[in-house]
Amino acid sequence: MALFVLLSGCIKKDNTYYFYYPSDDTVNDIDGNIYHLVHIKGQTWMSENLKTTRYRNGDTIAHVKDTGSWGKFKKGAWCNYGNDTVNVRVYGRLYNGYAAASGNLCPISWHVPYDYEWQALTDSLKGRSMAGGMLKETGTAHWQTNTGALNLYGFTARPGGNIDTTGMFSEVRQRGYWWSSTGYLVHNAWTWSMNGEDAGIYRTPRKMESGFSVRCIRDY
Repeated sequence: MALFVLLSGCIKKDNTYYFYYPSDDTVNDIDGNIYHLVHIKGQTWMSENLKTTRYRNGDTIAHVKDTGSWGKFKKGAWCNYGNDTVNVRVYGRLYNGYAAASGNLCPISWHVPYDYEWQALTDSLKGRSMAGGMLKETGTAHWQTNTGALNLYGFTARPGGNIDTTGMFSEVRQRGYWWSSTGYLVHNAWTWSMNGEDAGIYRTPRKMESGFSVRCIRDY
């Protein structure tokens, strides 16, 4: 006799993958911020950008408000876009690549995704020309324009913008950038980004002194 186990939530078969809609499960960071979870084809992601100001071991991450000093930091740092706390609720915080690569930024049992994990997510969503649209939050409440957005899996990508190595903030509401924890050459790491002009997702190496959003993925 075959034994079938009924799982809670909505499940459907998609080729060789099982896909789970967003659940009611949550996880907290060390600061007490609460994140909802989304399960996409064998991976579990937070459905919001990271907001923590401390590493998971309790150590404080440097808060760099002086934009002239931002690009000089060679250790982990964070800031709010435009140095405005209003942006944190919607877009999370921006972190430099040293914080992202620390191995200590996400909550216990979670990590900043490796480049290959972003690639696996992209491949499972029909490739780079379409995956961004499937992951972006729909509408223009937080996107200035939002071509091709479907948010089919509850990932709810939002355009948190960036701070560059000169300390210039730009592209909030236009483009979202997310770190991987995989380095590229010296003082660079791979990033993944989505913009409001199309449904694509883009892979680019960026300086570790840049500031981008972080999405955590669960360990396996």
